[in-house]
Amino acid sequence: MLFTLIKKEFLLEFRQKSTLGGVLVYVIGTIFVSALCFKGHMDKPTWNALFWVITLFTSVTISGKSFLKETGGQALFNYLHYSPQHFIIAKILYNMAFMLILSLVTFFFYAFFIKNEVENISLFLLVLFLASTGLAGILSLMSAIAAKASGNFAMMSILSFPVVMPLILVVIRLSKQAVDGLDWAGVGLDFISILAALNVLTLALAFLLFPYLWRD
Repeated sequence: MLFTLIKKEFLLEFRQKSTLGGVLVYVIGTIFVSALCFKGHMDKPTWNALFWVITLFTSVTISGKSFLKETGGQALFNYLHYSPQHFIIAKILYNMAFMLILSLVTFFFYAFFIKNEVENISLFLLVLFLASTGLAGILSLMSAIAAKASGNFAMMSILSFPVVMPLILVVIRLSKQAVDGLDWAGVGLDFISILAALNVLTLALAFLLFPYLWRD
């Protein structure tokens, strides 16, 4: 059942090519305009901050709207045919996978058009994986809450802000260490554990809380 739901999400997403194309145009266009503005002259803190700003807004665009389209007849169909636990976990896992792919695409074009400032690439990719999946999970859950409340995208953004900001602060700190070339011996492993725990906590909270939203 879980695999079927994830497959359905991918099929629906790639059937609507305009949405996928719009996100790719946004990502590549933003990076290209940034490259023109900075003209290749960007220090490491600015490089790091701009990358995560682009990634954050991409996450909001992808994950934030995942439940806002589940209304009316579609919502009734889901209610009758799927269990709430399978449905929410499938949504979050799909958004995590999709967001991770887009984050890797963002990093590729960011390094191509601007510059690759990362010296510890393995650490940066680990942070990118944990941050992308963490953002997708949090925003998916907040989107589910907002959709059941009023279906307002602005409400989802407001609800997500206090939850996402601690994650972003940890991500920026860890990615700065990767950009600066800090070796693994000096990396704050506690922060990596926090990022991993946030991913697990998001799935656990969604599994426990979503059934109550599902009944409304």
